[in-house]
Amino acid sequence: MNQATSFVISEFTNPSGEIVCRVAGWLDGKRVRRNFATRAEGEAERQVLEVQRLKTETGIRTAATRLEDAQLHEAEAALRRLVRQPRSLSFYLDFALTNYREPEKQKPLADAVADYVTSKEHEFAQDQISIPQMSRIRWDLKRLVEYLPGKTVAELTVAGLVAFLEVGRRGMKTYNNRRGILSTFIKFAFQRGWIAENPIGKVPHYRIRRKRGVALTFTAAQARALMEHVETCDGGRWVPYFALCLFAGIRPGVPHGEITKLKPDAVNLEEGMIHVSAAVSKVREPRKVTIAPNLAVWLRAYPLEKFPIITGNFKKRREKFVKEFGLTHDVLRHTFISMFVAKFRSIGEASIQAGNSESIIRKHYLDLKTTKEAEEFYGIMPKKGEGIATETVAFPPLRLAD
Repeated sequence: MNQATSFVISEFTNPSGEIVCRVAGWLDGKRVRRNFATRAEGEAERQVLEVQRLKTETGIRTAATRLEDAQLHEAEAALRRLVRQPRSLSFYLDFALTNYREPEKQKPLADAVADYVTSKEHEFAQDQISIPQMSRIRWDLKRLVEYLPGKTVAELTVAGLVAFLEVGRRGMKTYNNRRGILSTFIKFAFQRGWIAENPIGKVPHYRIRRKRGVALTFTAAQARALMEHVETCDGGRWVPYFALCLFAGIRPGVPHGEITKLKPDAVNLEEGMIHVSAAVSKVREPRKVTIAPNLAVWLRAYPLEKFPIITGNFKKRREKFVKEFGLTHDVLRHTFISMFVAKFRSIGEASIQAGNSESIIRKHYLDLKTTKEAEEFYGIMPKKGEGIATETVAFPPLRLAD
């Protein structure tokens, strides 16, 4: 009989003529043959021998246990996973029981996002969040819910968040911005007990090396060409917008930039100052911008009482200048800062007037323009409009900070 064969029962006639039930097979390389008076006795012995044979070949053994079959299989699977681990199953179980906390509530991700957006809308109503920031929060978290449909907050994992952030191969800055939104959302969920552990700390954050002197600007000649052109368009209705952004550095974004919130009474030609309030400022800090002599002439030629800073359907109409002059998002403001630094050689004063930090001014705007080009820039004057003969005055004294 083949040694791999299981034990079998068959009828056997003894030399005395008695018919018995014989159990036959191999165990530990030895042949086993045992006779029993009844088939029931033979079957009981066959089962015992079969268990012994399986234990020898596979390592399986019989043992009394209170575990159900499913529990026994799970325990065996757990021990197999710990074969190369330095600690026992009890050690890892104790660690899990000590450190793991089940979420207090299995909160659906969609509901958690809705609650978080509601809280941010309250902050927005209190003027703590800008319109663009609120829009980004809504958009990015809507995408998260669509990317992980039917999930709960407790099911968010590091791998899943990284995969979401890398969808579409976004740039590093966009990735970091979206990671920041996820971070505040998950912290919100963690504080409410919807997730037992905050995974965002293990989600990579890109370190972006900033290059100095990369701000895109117009030359004085390009600035002159732009202003000459806007004087001829629609009776000069575009002049205040471009003049304030180009010669005073007011942030030009439409529909949520500083220029869209700046009121005419904030521009004081008699005082020679533009008052940018905290409500208008992008960084929520008030500042005063000195009105350059040529800007004063432009604003007298095209007074704000007759020429509104922003007109109807402004964003769409502005697109014609974008295509014709390569008008990128902040090129007007970049040009103002770089020309100001070139003329006055004061990073501190440029920081005050522009509402940027000195480190940003030094990193991106220092030595982009020459003094000669700055003089040409501040010499750009209107050719039409009212009060062209108005006497040009010199710059009021500046509070040079360095």
